[in-house]
Amino acid sequence: MPKTIGLVSGSPDYVPLSGFVAPDVPVRTNAYSADGRLYAYALPTTVRIFQAEGAQLLQELPLSNIVELNFSPRGTYLSTWERPVKFEDGTQHKNLRIWSASTGQELVAFSQKSQEGWDLQYTISESHAVRLVGPEIQVFRPAEWAKGVVDKLKVEGATSVTLSPGLNPSIAVFVAEKKGQPASIKIYNLLGLNAAPTCQKTFFKADRAQIKWNTLGTQVLLLTQTEVDNSNKSYYGETGMYLLSAAGNFDCRVTLDKEGPIHDFAWSPNSKEFGVVYGYMPAKTVIFDQRVRKIHDFGSSPHNFISFNPQGRLVLLAGFGNLAGKIDIFDRRSLTKITTIDAPNTSHCEWSADGRFLLTATLSPRLRVDNGIKVWHCSGPLVHVKLIEELYQTSWRPTPPENAPPFPNQIPAAPEPSESVKEWEKTQKKPTNSVKPTGAYRPPGARGLATPAIFKREDEGGLPSNNGSPAGSGANTPVRGYSRSPMPPGAPGYGQYANGDGGYGKRHVPGAPPGAGTGGDNERKGNKKKKVLKKQDAAAAGEDGAAEAAPVNGNANGTPRGKKGGQQRQQEAAPPPPPEPEPLTPAADGSLDTITKRVRNLNKKLKAIEELKEKAKRGERLETTQFKKMEGEAEIKKELAELQKSLPATA
Repeated sequence: MPKTIGLVSGSPDYVPLSGFVAPDVPVRTNAYSADGRLYAYALPTTVRIFQAEGAQLLQELPLSNIVELNFSPRGTYLSTWERPVKFEDGTQHKNLRIWSASTGQELVAFSQKSQEGWDLQYTISESHAVRLVGPEIQVFRPAEWAKGVVDKLKVEGATSVTLSPGLNPSIAVFVAEKKGQPASIKIYNLLGLNAAPTCQKTFFKADRAQIKWNTLGTQVLLLTQTEVDNSNKSYYGETGMYLLSAAGNFDCRVTLDKEGPIHDFAWSPNSKEFGVVYGYMPAKTVIFDQRVRKIHDFGSSPHNFISFNPQGRLVLLAGFGNLAGKIDIFDRRSLTKITTIDAPNTSHCEWSADGRFLLTATLSPRLRVDNGIKVWHCSGPLVHVKLIEELYQTSWRPTPPENAPPFPNQIPAAPEPSESVKEWEKTQKKPTNSVKPTGAYRPPGARGLATPAIFKREDEGGLPSNNGSPAGSGANTPVRGYSRSPMPPGAPGYGQYANGDGGYGKRHVPGAPPGAGTGGDNERKGNKKKKVLKKQDAAAAGEDGAAEAAPVNGNANGTPRGKKGGQQRQQEAAPPPPPEPEPLTPAADGSLDTITKRVRNLNKKLKAIEELKEKAKRGERLETTQFKKMEGEAEIKKELAELQKSLPATA
C-alpha cells in the first residue's frame, strides 16, 4: 500500500476535508507553516503548497527526492532538503534550497550534508536568518538573499547554535568538551555579533547539549549530557542543567535533589517558570521559577515527559517509551490532578492550539502495531479514534496563541465522543472482575486431579515448609531412596510396580540423616560386615604366604564371598556393634533451631514484599500471585511478632 495523506477536520465532526484530494503516489513528508496559513507535502517528483483553509493549491514545484521541508515563521519562505550527491566534475551539490512560497521561485541554495539541524533559523519577524557552517555562524537577510552573508561569527569548536524567539533576538552557541578543555555556552546579541558575549558559562561533563529558550527569548535552559557515565550508574551517561539570562544578569546550575538522569524539561508559555522530570524511576517532577526556586513538587511517579498546554493552564506528565503510557493532567492554578489517561505505546503527544484537546499517536517505524491517532479531552474522555495500518506522521494545524480562544476559568466539559469511539470500544476486550490466578509450575507427572501435596504451594493446601526454610528452596523434598516407579513422589503407589515389587529402594539421598534410606538398619550393618570380612581376608592371605592369590570378590574354591563364604565368616567373626551416635545439637551440626529458622524465613518474605511494593510504585506490572503475597503481609508480621516473643533474650 503506498504512503498517502489526509486532512481531517477537528472537533466535533472529525471528517475528511472536503476540498482536499489525496495524491495517487506515495507521500514522503508534510508540514504546516507556524501560523497555520499554509500547508505543503512532498511527492517523489513534486512539492505542492496549499492554502490550509480549504486546501486550495497555490504552487507546484518540480522537485525530486525531497526528504525534508519546512516553512519560515510567517510562511514567506519554504526550505527543502534532499540527500547530498557527489558529482563527477567535483562541484558541490546544493541540496538545501530556499523557495518563495507565493511565487515558487528559487531564492538561494546551500550545500548541507547533515540532516540534523539542516534548516536555517529565522527570527519571528523574518528579518534575519542564521546558519552554522563548521565553526562559523552565518547571518543572512531574507529580504536580500542575493547579498549573501551579511554578518558572521567564528567560534572554535561550536557544535550547535540556537536562535531565540522574541523581538530582541539572541543566539546561544554551545561548544562541547574536547581534549580536556571544558564545554561552554556563549550568548550573543544577534545585532552585535562582533561584541563580547552577553553571558557565558563553562563546565565539564558535556559532550552534547539540548537548548530551549523561553517564549520571550530572555532566558535559556541548557541540558548537558555525556556519552559515558564514569560512575557506571547510568547506561545513558551523566546529565546536568543550567539556566542563563540573555542579558547576563543571572546564571546558575539547576540543583536537583534526586540522583539519576534528567528525562525531560519544558518552559511554561508564560516564560516565568519551567518543569523538570529527573531521577531514577520513579522520577520526580518539580516546577521552578525563573530564579530556580522550587514552586511545586509533584512527587515521584513513573514519568519521563512533561508538557504545558499553549495557555500554560494545564501541565501534562506522562511515562512513554519503556513505561506504561500513563498520562496525568494537572491544573496549574490549584496544582491538583484533573485526570489520568491510559495511552500505551504512545510515540507522539501534542496539545491542540486551544489547549482543550490532546493528540496521542502510535507511529511507524517506532512501532508497527496498533498504529493510529487518539484525541482526548483535557478532562479525560476519549473523543475520537482513527486506526491506520501504518502511520508515519501526524500533527495539529498550528494556530497563533493570540488567535486561539482563551482557556476558561473552569475546566470545560468534554463533548460527546464521535462514532469512531463507540465502534472502537466494541472491539476492545472488556476487563473481567474475576481474574484466574496463574498457578505454580508443575512437571507433567505431577499434573491432574491427584496432584501430590509436595508439588502444591502452602496457599493451595500443600505441605508446610520444613523448619521454616523458604518456600521453593527444596526443604519440602521428601527424603527417599532411589526408585524406578513411574508415579511421582508422594503419589499413591509410589515405589510400587504392578507385580508388587518395591523396585530398587536400597540407595538413599547423600547427606540424609540416619534411618532415612529405604534399605533400613540391616542393610547398613551388612555393608559394614562385608568391609570387615574383606580386611580379614587380606590379612589372612598375607600371613599364610599363599603362592596363588585369591580371586577378586571370591574365595579359593570359587564360592562367592557375598553368599556362602560370607555367611560362614560372618558367624566365625562378628564385628563389634557400631557406637551409638551422639545426639545432634545446634552447635554440633551448625544449624539453628526451628523457631530461629522460621523467624529468618518470615523476615525474607517481608523483604520480598517490600521489593514488590517498590516495583508497583515504579509502575511495573505484577502477577496475581505477587498481589496475593503482598496481601499476606499482615499475617506474616503477626506470626513474626509471636515467634519473637518466644525467642530467648540475648545478652
